[in-house]
Amino acid sequence: MKLLTLNFLTCAIKTCKGSPASFPLHPRDSELEIIETDINLPFLKNILPRLTWDAVRTISTELGLPELPATAPTREDLVEPSSTSEDDAEEVPTQVAKDLHRLLLETCVKEGKLVCGCCEHEYQVKEGVANFLLPGHLV
Repeated sequence: MKLLTLNFLTCAIKTCKGSPASFPLHPRDSELEIIETDINLPFLKNILPRLTWDAVRTISTELGLPELPATAPTREDLVEPSSTSEDDAEEVPTQVAKDLHRLLLETCVKEGKLVCGCCEHEYQVKEGVANFLLPGHLV
């Protein structure tokens, strides 16, 4: 499960729906895996405004990854100034873009748990897949 995914998940328990503590889910006892891929600069530019930056920072800190800046980078921060042109194929990614790509798209939770900050319910992650099926009494 890519770390990017955690920016879009919240607790599935009905009583947690209105609580801000149910987002983001907190990774615990996690085994991380790096799966290297080519950098996709257009994707990073488009996903950046959709990220909840505070949640990205929280997840990164909880996993012991390098600390992120307090404010989210802008789309312009992802491309070297000398490479700005109308042709996306010639754009050169900055170190910020490479780091963000590494964090969001290459770093995966292979095994562990995702814990709700509101109700403390644990969702198991096995082989990179989170189990969000709830027992009957929690539905």
